[in-house]
Amino acid sequence: MTIRVPAVAGRFYQASPLELSKQLNHWLVAPDEVTSFPRALIVPHAGYMFSGKVAARAYRWLKRNGNVYQKVILVGPSHYYAFDGCALPGDQYFATPLGEVQIDTPSVEKLSRFDDIAISDHIHELEHCLEVQLPFLQHCLPAFTLLPILTGDISPARLAEIIDPLWQDNTLLVISSDLSHYHPYADAQDIDHRTLKVIEKFDPSLSPQQACGSTGINTLLLLAKQRGYYLTQIEYKNSGDMEAGDKERVVGYVSYLVSSPRETGPE
Repeated sequence: MTIRVPAVAGRFYQASPLELSKQLNHWLVAPDEVTSFPRALIVPHAGYMFSGKVAARAYRWLKRNGNVYQKVILVGPSHYYAFDGCALPGDQYFATPLGEVQIDTPSVEKLSRFDDIAISDHIHELEHCLEVQLPFLQHCLPAFTLLPILTGDISPARLAEIIDPLWQDNTLLVISSDLSHYHPYADAQDIDHRTLKVIEKFDPSLSPQQACGSTGINTLLLLAKQRGYYLTQIEYKNSGDMEAGDKERVVGYVSYLVSSPRETGPE
């Protein structure tokens, strides 16, 4: 059994299982009324002191129907390595302070047959954008297997082809992305609000300058529009809104809920 150990526990989020659980318990209070369950989420991936509450506002919608999901497809951008296609892990488990998450190895094996899919524990080893989502998922879902996809140079249309047959009713799709990076506060707000308008038009034209996980977001927009899903913005903030934030170099964060026509999103 091979396990990817946490790379950013103690830096991006609490390394103590007790303290991490306490924080998540405080943030992840289930909504009073749940009329739907999400098909997908868009959530940020900075340190919890900056973006954790924004992510939690979306994740809490999983609290009362977490047993619906048997699988999670988690997509985010590679921050440390440039490569063509996508990278999947060879490891069988991803670990966090809350325990181990089993990798969906049958899906990894199936996708590994594609020329644009690489199996690389090395690419996944230091990456934070997927890891920071795992404690939220572990807290909200009773049991699930994970398909972690890091994107390199791949078109959203191609990634949509890969994900579409895997995104079933028992599968949650999570897109990990921040928005603009390192602009002064007012400029960042202007850039980000224009980006949000693009997202809410289901326009799959985002660039990495607008959102570091633009490939994943564009892929979700293609699939959601094709399926007739709804998109609901949950919360937007940036790092300058946080007590420790620097208003001269801020990073934008947003969370979205995606639901099907038969189930409406939050009011």
